[in-house]
Amino acid sequence: MGARMSMLKGSNVPVPALNVHVELGWRSGSGVPDVDASALLLDSGSGKVRSDADFVFYNQPDHASGAVRHAGKSATGDGTTDRLTVDLGSVEPAIERIVVAASADGGSFGQVPGLYVRVLDAAAGTEIARYDSEDATVETAFILGELYRRQGAWKFRAVGQGYGSGLEGLASDFGITVDEPQQAAAQAPVAPPAPVTPPAPAAPAYTPAPPAHTAAPAHVTPSAPPSAPASAPVRLTKVTLTKESPTVSLSKQGGTSGEMRVNLNWEVRKQFKGWGAKLGRAVAMHADLDLDLCALFELTDGRKGVVQALGNAYGSLHQPPYIHLDGDDRTGAVATGENLTINLDRKDELRRVVIFVTVYEGARSFADLHATVTLTPQHGAPIEFSLDECTVPSTVCALALITNQNGDLIVQREARYLVPERGVSPQRTIDYAYGWGMNWTPGRK
Repeated sequence: MGARMSMLKGSNVPVPALNVHVELGWRSGSGVPDVDASALLLDSGSGKVRSDADFVFYNQPDHASGAVRHAGKSATGDGTTDRLTVDLGSVEPAIERIVVAASADGGSFGQVPGLYVRVLDAAAGTEIARYDSEDATVETAFILGELYRRQGAWKFRAVGQGYGSGLEGLASDFGITVDEPQQAAAQAPVAPPAPVTPPAPAAPAYTPAPPAHTAAPAHVTPSAPPSAPASAPVRLTKVTLTKESPTVSLSKQGGTSGEMRVNLNWEVRKQFKGWGAKLGRAVAMHADLDLDLCALFELTDGRKGVVQALGNAYGSLHQPPYIHLDGDDRTGAVATGENLTINLDRKDELRRVVIFVTVYEGARSFADLHATVTLTPQHGAPIEFSLDECTVPSTVCALALITNQNGDLIVQREARYLVPERGVSPQRTIDYAYGWGMNWTPGRK
């Protein structure tokens, strides 16, 4: 089946499916800024959000109605996608439009090649609509499209409206109260002043879809009170850990309670070249790639153990060790992926945790794999980092070390590839490296 023709700016198409995926995609590479998808649910009367809870993005991934969810990023060949899931049947009557936006982190959209948005039927996987953005320059935020109601049915319109003021400016324009704490700036390393560039031109006022041809109401009645719950001002901050800045305090980022999800996703970096048996063998090697996300834990009462799929040691969220492995995934996709959840309400009972990953089958090392780790506290900024390229025959990698320092959990990026000695398991190798001192026996899934 051929590719669907890209929509023209301002055009619209019907959306016959009630459950859809809205996918933003772009080609990744050196010098390309990271892009984040977001959605704003707009009131039919004001054309703005009813409260800050109507903004769905990486720091606030689920709308209270369940209608819109930020599902997260995944790698696709030479590109990256960020996805929103939308249940149009669950959108509250007061919401008339869902604006689909993008923001660039660390650059402008003129540096983002191949940017597009498309709407997919969630059940069938077929493409309903697609719009390719080809004229971006200095914009740091974009409204790519919108889902909107017309006479009881839903449509998608290609917008292509750029903003020079980033996600903060775009969100504020629709009534979002943005709260960026001063401490985030105080914690950031001091960098030399950036070269002065001309400011982006002011964005013209956003024009919503034209009104339907219906008669005006005879009288105006007060609008119903918003059903969206009130919320604290949103924070747009993300934390990226690097070799130069490898640690972050959870409490200083607001992550002091609730749950924290730890997600691992990956892609095969190497593009195999060749024909015949060699290529077939290479592809087969990665077809059943199975990476396992695990955690060594030590509680403040001295108990130690491991959370992993091996031996069905999935842990527990509401009793020791307060860490739970959600499942065992073989795809690397963010929306499913390998996920651990840590109960931050019981953080005082955690002394230290090493989060690590092992190659269970499908590859002999982490070479040619590109992996990203994201820690998402229920409250506070998400923490993310990528792994360095693996240059040793490693089958186990320490991802992050979490330590309890006077009641505050400190997250440290490890990204440490380890090479097990002959006959030594990956788990025992991690144990030796971090001094856990546990006894190990062979286990199977």
